[in-house]
Amino acid sequence: MKREYRIGLYEKAMPPFLSWAEKLRAAKKAGYDFVEISIDETDEKLARLKMPKNERLALIQTMFDEKIPIRTMCLSGHRKYPLGSENPAARARSLQIMEDALDLAADLGVRIIQLAGYDVYYEQPSERTRELFLEGLAKSVEMAAARGVMLAFETMETEFMNTVEKAMVYVRKINSPYLGVYPDCGNITNAAKAHNLSAAADLERGRGAIAAVHLKETVPGKFREVPYGEGHVDFEEIIKTSFTLGVSLFVTEFWWTGQEDYLSLISTSKRFIDDKFAQAIG
Repeated sequence: MKREYRIGLYEKAMPPFLSWAEKLRAAKKAGYDFVEISIDETDEKLARLKMPKNERLALIQTMFDEKIPIRTMCLSGHRKYPLGSENPAARARSLQIMEDALDLAADLGVRIIQLAGYDVYYEQPSERTRELFLEGLAKSVEMAAARGVMLAFETMETEFMNTVEKAMVYVRKINSPYLGVYPDCGNITNAAKAHNLSAAADLERGRGAIAAVHLKETVPGKFREVPYGEGHVDFEEIIKTSFTLGVSLFVTEFWWTGQEDYLSLISTSKRFIDDKFAQAIG
């Protein structure tokens, strides 16, 4: 029997000036199954968390009209307002962002929120920031459980959580079905290569806890805007390993930089990834 899986498109692969109807239509035309919404640290994206109910309903109607849903959320807004901040106001803002993101996800039908694996980003990390991060994480997972939305760590480019193994430390501490790992295969490849290790082996360490996988290309020392096929990520091995771990949800992560024809970019990228799936699963 053919293995069932879904491939989503990261919203930032398309120009920000497009309407949601245009973004969803483009993703559908290029062959993607869903779109991942971005809530980053910019005021524009954070404002989405206060989207009025009528706009939420309109977006749901647009998903139905275009026959393609928004199913995951990349929540990187905590980079500016981190759970582990020693500033009480920043921590309060981080929890409000979390609550608002969960409410938006529940309204839109988003199943998984990808949580940035940072205790702090712009501040100096310490034992105290790690303690505060764990406290905030516990509160966040409690809120997620009450709404039936899953949180899952993105493996990042910093030492705090650049591997699945490190993410699993916090998953085990919280010990909830509403907290898992949503690895970035490009980031874990860079971390693994730096220590002469295997990204697939690191992925294995998340067995039973991996919600989805970001399919992103990287090169040593560079974590963004590397075109598919110009880096060192072994996508076939990542896909094979993901399948053995029961993962069926994937998102292509790449960026529209303003120079490319975005329709060509998302279509070419989808064909590249489709080929990797064909080679991986025979």
